Amino acid sequence: MDLVRHLRYFTVVAEELHFGNAAIRLGMAQPPLSQRIKRLEEELGVRLFDRSARQVRLTEAGRLLLGEAREIVARVDRLHELARQGEGTVLKVGVPPDLAAAVIAALVAGFRETNPGVRLAPAEIWTADQLAALAEGAIDVGLVRHPVSAPGLRFGQVLVQAQGVLLAEGDPLAGVGEVHLADLAGRELLMPPREGEPGMHAETLAECRRHGYVPVQVHEGVGLGLVLAGAAVAFGPKVELPGVAWRPLLGSPIMCRVSVAWRPATAPISASVDDFAAVAVRTLKESAGMTDERAVPVRRVSRRPGMLA
Repeated sequence: MDLVRHLRYFTVVAEELHFGNAAIRLGMAQPPLSQRIKRLEEELGVRLFDRSARQVRLTEAGRLLLGEAREIVARVDRLHELARQGEGTVLKVGVPPDLAAAVIAALVAGFRETNPGVRLAPAEIWTADQLAALAEGAIDVGLVRHPVSAPGLRFGQVLVQAQGVLLAEGDPLAGVGEVHLADLAGRELLMPPREGEPGMHAETLAECRRHGYVPVQVHEGVGLGLVLAGAAVAFGPKVELPGVAWRPLLGSPIMCRVSVAWRPATAPISASVDDFAAVAVRTLKESAGMTDERAVPVRRVSRRPGMLA
């Protein structure tokens, strides 16, 4: 657990005494914020807030912690400021942990060409944590997955990428041309963590159910060990990996949607953020095969008997 980040969440909730208002101020959704406060309480072994339907109040333990938490957060912010002064202009960027290494390398190289005087510092962070990191200034710009809810942030052009299914090489479906989602019935599914990608997680599972696939179990993780072992399937772009087969999904029902996100109040580095957004769009199109969301035609897949409505 990132204790400093969780303490930052705590101080904002303590100041607002309203989880909804605190979430808006942090640029994140309310459920992940509530989960992080709960994790902090579990880590410290105390209850920090009294919650009721009408109000949120600090407990005695919460009041005692608040002053210390503010001091710790302020000191960490000062350390970051001093470090930035010593290394010149740095653009701190959040990227999904499962983004291909070749794509990250292309992003860094492309940005270096247009901004030789600015060092790009990518950090692998899931979307939910990127939104919070953007709100608190821990990163300057992020590459996030949609759908997201962050009223305090701005978003760039949305790009989409059709996802296929990754199977063990010996899976019977590895030999077919296109896989219908309903064909995956009875199989377990590997996905990025729900806490990190709540919007994409919910949207993907809803689309699976709509097309007749309800995973026996959903595993959370990045590595494809379970797929290699034949214990689960996963969705993703086309890859060439020993022991893994990739097949397109009929009708492309599973789509990955991404965009650049940033805070409006980034005037000192606004030009660098704009340049990164342009480089990201170009790189994701060229290196990841993504396309403009509005240019993707709607493909309808006929339902099979017994499918969910």
